[in-house]
Amino acid sequence: MNEFDKWNKIKQKIHNKWQKQFYVKQREIWYINLWINIWDEENWKNNDFRRPVLVLKKVWSLYLCLSMTSKGKDENYFYYKFKNNSYVILSQVKSIDRKRFLDKYETMDKQNFKEIKKRLKTMWF
Repeated sequence: MNEFDKWNKIKQKIHNKWQKQFYVKQREIWYINLWINIWDEENWKNNDFRRPVLVLKKVWSLYLCLSMTSKGKDENYFYYKFKNNSYVILSQVKSIDRKRFLDKYETMDKQNFKEIKKRLKTMWF
């Protein structure tokens, strides 16, 4: 089975999934379902189409999130390092539907989140 067929099965489950009520808040880091992107956009990790994201804000039924990676670049303005091997990719803001959220990983501390928001404002506005 090729990658597209695997993803298509997961996507159908996501689309038809009934979810119990749960809440996603700012500063939380979640694993989400994510498939192939283009060029330098972050794709899934491993074989289960999961990618960690940092939740920035809720907008209607969507969430603005930043992709995360363990292979960031320390001297690059587009990456924010907040742990030993965890980077937030500031150039990759994504809108994510709640059905894509899988598991909460942790909550980022307020100081790092504040710094990320500050850098995003400088970068984008």
